[in-house]
Amino acid sequence: MSTTSRANPISMDGHDGNLPVAEAQRGLNADDLQTRPTVIVNADDWGREVFTTDRILECLLHGSISSASAMVFMEDSERAADLARQYGVDTGLHLNFTLPFTSRPRLRRLMEYQEQIGRFLQSHRYAPVIYHRRLVAMFDYVVKAQIEEYERLYGTPVNRIDGHHHMHLSRNVLVQELLPEGIIVRRNLTFRKGEKGYFNRFFRHRQDVTLARRHRMTDFFFDLHPVEPLERLKEICSLGERFNIEIETHPIRDAEYKFLMNGGLAHCGEKIAIARNYILRDRLPKSEASTLTAQQQQGRPPR
Repeated sequence: MSTTSRANPISMDGHDGNLPVAEAQRGLNADDLQTRPTVIVNADDWGREVFTTDRILECLLHGSISSASAMVFMEDSERAADLARQYGVDTGLHLNFTLPFTSRPRLRRLMEYQEQIGRFLQSHRYAPVIYHRRLVAMFDYVVKAQIEEYERLYGTPVNRIDGHHHMHLSRNVLVQELLPEGIIVRRNLTFRKGEKGYFNRFFRHRQDVTLARRHRMTDFFFDLHPVEPLERLKEICSLGERFNIEIETHPIRDAEYKFLMNGGLAHCGEKIAIARNYILRDRLPKSEASTLTAQQQQGRPPR
């Protein structure tokens, strides 16, 4: 049984939190998306277990989250899918190679393959960037199994994928082109110059360039953690006026949950709008896109 609060939260738009998300979040129209700084706040691990799902749902009903990334073959996957349909939650697939599946009944072959992949990916910090020929068939099987299970649970084709511990960007997944072409895929985290070494940033940039050939992506991707200092989040949110911004969050973490339930990114300014689904706006003009690419390669978000 979940220990989350059963109070009726009020969304940032002032609606009763018991309303389905699709109803409570109608306040953001097409004009808002073009004129207001808008950011996507996506919660990871939907369906991992009851406590995590319930916390994410509370934040969604509160209006401080846009969407969620769903795990399959986990103990709360079935209930989470039912809740998503009930409340109109916008979900994508949270591809999982490293956290053992916990649903019943267990699929032995799937469990064995995932265990071997996970053991390899966690064997060394650079393992995810290594192409492992002996695991090709296993990667193929585990990815397809999770896509099929998501589509069974949610009754719709998967149109967005990210990964637990960002392992959807592992070398085998990308070289084997295991993610359906044309869907939205989460890019690498955006780092400032000095936060990561030049070659680290350059590798991530080249990886994102490769992703963009087959998939749609946001322009920048950040982690909500840490929620302090607030100036960092204000700067991130300010980018939402010109760019597609995704901020990942894990409400299972107490600091992030409290931040989201106590106003969230509304603290960053009255003009900030939380996207009411995982919505990508029109692409940038070619000249601005070229500038953006150069800035990302150098590891410096635009101002």
